[in-house]
Amino acid sequence: MSELQRLKSLLPPENESWVFVEAAAAIDPPLITLEEIGRDEVEIQIDLDEWDNYAIDHRNLLFWHEVGKIQNDTIPRDGWEMAALAIGLGGAIGELWVQDGLLLLLALGLSSFAGYRLYLKNNSEKKLQDAIYADERAIDLACRFGYSIPNAYKSLGGALKELIEKTRKKKKRSFFEDRLDALRKSAEKARSELSQQEGSEKSVSSENVYGQ
Repeated sequence: MSELQRLKSLLPPENESWVFVEAAAAIDPPLITLEEIGRDEVEIQIDLDEWDNYAIDHRNLLFWHEVGKIQNDTIPRDGWEMAALAIGLGGAIGELWVQDGLLLLLALGLSSFAGYRLYLKNNSEKKLQDAIYADERAIDLACRFGYSIPNAYKSLGGALKELIEKTRKKKKRSFFEDRLDALRKSAEKARSELSQQEGSEKSVSSENVYGQ
């Protein structure tokens, strides 16, 4: 089985018909990325040359992170915002000359909306939060495919550490470090919840044996 076929087998059933896994064709592509290829169709693109350098458990969790983005509807999309901003600003300048108040308001409204969308799209805090949510979804998917909760966290944490080690750009490396910090906090919370659950089960078991 090829690596692409293996990854396709890791897609949840609800995504199999409209999510595709392909080798990246670009020059110097990202390790793994998403691209919308049509209406309701998404492609996960893999740089196979670099991908093979990662441990298989790390690959799985990085793959499920991208699937998590799809399920959370946080897929990066080609922006229409810049074009809309240019049209809106151009229209506003034009309406200043002809002095049509309604069209001026419409042009300003279009440019304001496009500017707001650009702000959201490029907001680093939102990008980080979206990535953290996708990491949480990746943990859930790993468990659906047979991982224990501790192993799912360990594998994703290992993948992020590997990304940090291999990333030269400081800003991007900091982004992975922030994701790893969030993952550690989530793992501590999950560990605490599991401990409480196990303690509760032991308590119930003791009551059944000694409660009478």
